[in-house]
Amino acid sequence: MTRRLVIGTSNSDKVREIQALLEGAGYELVGLDRFAPIDAAEEHGRTFDDNARIKARHYARATGELVVADDSGLEVDALGGAPGVESARYGGAQSSYPQKFARLYEALRTRGAETSAARFVCAVALARDDRILFETRAAVEGRIAPVPRGSGGFGYDPIFFYPPYSCTFGEATAERKAAVSHRGQAFRALRDFLLTMP
Repeated sequence: MTRRLVIGTSNSDKVREIQALLEGAGYELVGLDRFAPIDAAEEHGRTFDDNARIKARHYARATGELVVADDSGLEVDALGGAPGVESARYGGAQSSYPQKFARLYEALRTRGAETSAARFVCAVALARDDRILFETRAAVEGRIAPVPRGSGGFGYDPIFFYPPYSCTFGEATAERKAAVSHRGQAFRALRDFLLTMP
């Protein structure tokens, strides 16, 4: 019998990416859309790790299932680590990513910077009921591209330049991105753990 793992997000792009990363782990992977509407977790943590735990526990309690949740975002050195845990809400929860990019570039210009060192960070937590069974954190280093490039990926990918590839994550194929990305690293560690679970 196939075991089920709920991916604690309603972001369909993220669900697809995580499903690909956890392929072969021996679980049926489903998103929150398989359940009756669930109130979103209140992401009031100060770190990505805090928010991943909050979301994993919240959705595990709400569904009664084994749940994995991640919290991830972009840290820009010239902006003191912003947008950080506010990445998804940067410029307002309803703002589009092009609007978020424009705000970020304006913030860099205000500080006299055209670009900056930056990193994507991903924290992952696995929970059943109120218990965290596994957690990990990963990051990938890069720079803010001078202008957005590429239509692949999602979120901040078009403005994240990855020097070893000489392109943004928005220009990289899904496979090349997954090989080095923050989420790829973190979910491969989770996959290894899932393969050891009784």
